[in-house]
Amino acid sequence: MSLLVVGLSHRSAPVSVLERASLDSDTRSKLLQDTLAAEPAAEATVLATCNRIELYADVDKFHAGVAELSTLLAQHSGVGLEELTPYLYVHYEDRAVHHLFSVACGLDSMVVGEGQILGQIKDALARGQEMHTAGRLLNDLFQQALRVGKRAHSETGIDRAGQSLVTFGLEQLAAGADVAGWAEGKRALVIGAGSMSSLAAATLARAGVDEIVIANRTVERAERLVQILTEPGGTGVAARAVPMESVGGELTRADVVVSCTGATGLVLTGAAVESAMAARTAPLALLDLAMPRDIDAAVHRQAGVRLVDIESLAEASADAPMAADVDRVRGIVADEVAAFGAAQRAAHITPTVVALRTMAADVVAGEMARLEGRLPGLDDKQRAEITQTVRRVVDKLLHAPTVRVKQLASEPGGAGYADALRTLFDLDPETVASVSRADVNEADLKNRGRV
Repeated sequence: MSLLVVGLSHRSAPVSVLERASLDSDTRSKLLQDTLAAEPAAEATVLATCNRIELYADVDKFHAGVAELSTLLAQHSGVGLEELTPYLYVHYEDRAVHHLFSVACGLDSMVVGEGQILGQIKDALARGQEMHTAGRLLNDLFQQALRVGKRAHSETGIDRAGQSLVTFGLEQLAAGADVAGWAEGKRALVIGAGSMSSLAAATLARAGVDEIVIANRTVERAERLVQILTEPGGTGVAARAVPMESVGGELTRADVVVSCTGATGLVLTGAAVESAMAARTAPLALLDLAMPRDIDAAVHRQAGVRLVDIESLAEASADAPMAADVDRVRGIVADEVAAFGAAQRAAHITPTVVALRTMAADVVAGEMARLEGRLPGLDDKQRAEITQTVRRVVDKLLHAPTVRVKQLASEPGGAGYADALRTLFDLDPETVASVSRADVNEADLKNRGRV
């Protein structure tokens, strides 16, 4: 395993840099294509959220891989390499596995313990599978990360350590007041209809707002979200969908606005908010969860406007209390990293063991052919008995060393045992490689569509 991750997040970079470096869907796809075309990378996928951008790859050279992945991130983000480099972090092999598992458990989130990151990891894997850039290593890694994250949430109280970014943002808007009491009776405008916007709408509905208006560039998606909110047995909130062109008018009526779109430019300009405030007397609460930002940061200077965005959330989360369950999750992550590493190291030697047993079977077949030439009078029963005896002898001779070499290979530093086995038995490298390729193709078919 030569897993490498190069990235930046709210822990390593200011929000202003994260905002400029954010990648839209098309850019992520192009980044993956170019990463796979680069010499050091055999497979790749990208994890991009509102507060992190990470490029994962299986590389054959560490230093060349770091240089290539850093350059590609800079090129596709539009932030110069010289400016971006101080904010990049690098994790390799077991440290990279530890990092992703920690991310999956919510330990590296802006709000510790939030579970939404699991959906984003799932999306990253799905993109890699769809574009055929995720091979056996990344399929195994991301599938296991999802299982580790689910295990952390089911076996510990990590959920008590934090909440979703939406809930945390609403708490900041409420300024210490109970969110349900603060939201009761308010009119809410949600801009966007993606996963974060859907979570925002559901959270606002549970908090007791009177009405939710969903604005989206594709009105059909907004209408689907409205249907979910208003269907029998749902939240019971009044909701309606409007096109993006109606946002200006809705601003004059809404009490709280949550915006999270994939737009590359501002959705709410300072002038738009100022115009809306001129037509109303009540204060306006704005929550911007987009990266890059949807709402002009300067609007907080306008009278009657309160803005909470990713930058202010990052500052507020720095002082958030950590639950005792975080230590238990860290223990789970450590155990899972060790188990994953052992499994990968053991899998690395499997093609060599298969090639050795294939060679042994060929030797048995060749010797039996020679024996039949020397003893043509053997009947079928005798021939079968001799063949079975020779195979048992070979199997017994190979059993102990192959079992032991798998055990040794699964331990740290055990990668060299495969090379030793190939050298000792003079195994054909192409035979070993063909077994490895078959494993990769089988894993690709097995994992495709499983997310």
